[in-house]
Amino acid sequence: MVTTNGTPNDEATAGKVAPGAAAAPAGAAEMQTAEGTKDIDWSEQLARVEAEVARLKDEYLRALAETENVRRRGARDREEASQYAVAGFARDMLAVADNLHRALGSVGAEAREADPALDALMSGVEMTERELASALERHGVKRIEAEGQLFDPHFHEALFEIPNAEVPNSTVLQVLSQGYTLNERILRPARVGVSRGGPKAAPAAAPQADAQARARASAEAYEQPSEAAGGTAAGRRVDEQL
Repeated sequence: MVTTNGTPNDEATAGKVAPGAAAAPAGAAEMQTAEGTKDIDWSEQLARVEAEVARLKDEYLRALAETENVRRRGARDREEASQYAVAGFARDMLAVADNLHRALGSVGAEAREADPALDALMSGVEMTERELASALERHGVKRIEAEGQLFDPHFHEALFEIPNAEVPNSTVLQVLSQGYTLNERILRPARVGVSRGGPKAAPAAAPQADAQARARASAEAYEQPSEAAGGTAAGRRVDEQL
């Protein structure tokens, strides 16, 4: 378009673009993108991603192992609470058992034969003692058989020594108060008197010592440390899935 004075209109001229002018910037951008792509180190990027995956996997396995430890600890606490909840009550009932045992030991066979009424009374005491022992045993409380056994510090508390050369040294000869266990855990040791001056006892593992070892082993619950999460069974299962 030409103005009145014969010069071209600037607005019309501005709207017209040379044919190769628009293509030039687009081609330059594509060349820059291609050059930038060539500069990326894909092996380095892959290594970074793999390292991040390994870190996240390790954190997941550790968290899984910690969760497993909490579950085991909770199960152990529930089991112990169930097994030893009656410990306080059972310990109080031992005084009753002791009194019944002393009552039976205070009356001899001759006195019972001479007095039928006394014999009937002592028979009732015997029945009461047996019923109490049966009730305690139903709840896991068992009497420790101490007399005639070799002294075991896990089960016996030695109060005095008795000179005796006929039995092995440290044999329990007298029981002052009975000992009891609760589900193989010591509830109260037996208070005893042991022999002194006899031959040395042969070194042999007593059955009671074996039971005590089992009790100690059961009390020490194994907990898998979180630092070794990759070695747990749960960790191995997750490792296989991943």
